[in-house]
Amino acid sequence: MFSRVVRPSARLARNLSTSTQNNAKVAVLGASGGIGQPLSLLLKNSPLVSHLSLYDIAHTPGVAADLSHIETKAQVTGHMGPEQLGDALKGCDVVVIPAGVPRKPGMTRDDLFNTNATIVATLADACARHCPEAMLCIIANPVNSTIPITAEVLKKHGVYNPNRVFGVTTLDIVRANTFVAELKGLDPARVNVPVIGGHAGKTIIPLISQCTPKVEFPAEQLSALTGRIQEAGTEVVKAKAGAGSATLSMAYAGARFTFSVLDAMNGKEGVVECAFVRSEETECKYFSTPLLLGKNGIEKNLGLGKLSAFEEKLVADCMDELKASIKKGEDFVAKMK
Repeated sequence: MFSRVVRPSARLARNLSTSTQNNAKVAVLGASGGIGQPLSLLLKNSPLVSHLSLYDIAHTPGVAADLSHIETKAQVTGHMGPEQLGDALKGCDVVVIPAGVPRKPGMTRDDLFNTNATIVATLADACARHCPEAMLCIIANPVNSTIPITAEVLKKHGVYNPNRVFGVTTLDIVRANTFVAELKGLDPARVNVPVIGGHAGKTIIPLISQCTPKVEFPAEQLSALTGRIQEAGTEVVKAKAGAGSATLSMAYAGARFTFSVLDAMNGKEGVVECAFVRSEETECKYFSTPLLLGKNGIEKNLGLGKLSAFEEKLVADCMDELKASIKKGEDFVAKMK
């Protein structure tokens, strides 16, 4: 599925060089956090970004001052506290939202719901008011609920455009590429595994049958590999032993997705990324599939493609959980005052 398109990891490497020119204002909401700081560093290093606008409820002036000394063209501004949120967002082309609390051992992504739902709803409301045309890239978990929350908030303001709201699931693809490459002795930068569904546990569905280059695994190994991809976030949470969740790999994945969006906005053709978006591809209102990106966001949903029997069962088995997470997000906004 991916062989005909621009290699995402090759794009990331190029966007950290100085070969591309653009004038995009990109905001990071939650810029002082564990994901926000390394993500902001990667964005500052890219010639695709001309203005990097950093927002958080604390420490943003220091992060902005630190990043502003880096010898790349992006102007950096720091904004702290709700009264400065509007200025952070005005004129933004892309807004990336890693804000929220991280998981700790024993927590599921859904355990984050009450805290992060309120944060995302507040930030989505500000985006609707100050940059209604911006591309919104939501990293804050649980993505399976925070994307419906964002959509419902934007609908209340009459500015919802489903082609411009993305749940960033890129880390699932990055992990799948890495784990497959490790098992097969391949260069991970040359492996592409589409990952569909959602962004939590069994809703994460790696399509190993569509991997390029083509790879095959015995049934038992395929099941174990799929389980590792689905629970890779928990692997990091346990390894950090209470000190946080995946931050550095998430920052890499968030930067990769942001650069893809910017590349497509600049007119580059053939840019494909998976993301959790409003969808007609399954019975779920929102579903992650490979998307052809363009100047105005999603140009075409490339769908699920041909699935193996194993993958078809994974899709069927995740539907109830995914629908419940989506409804939980929608209900949260419906009950908001």
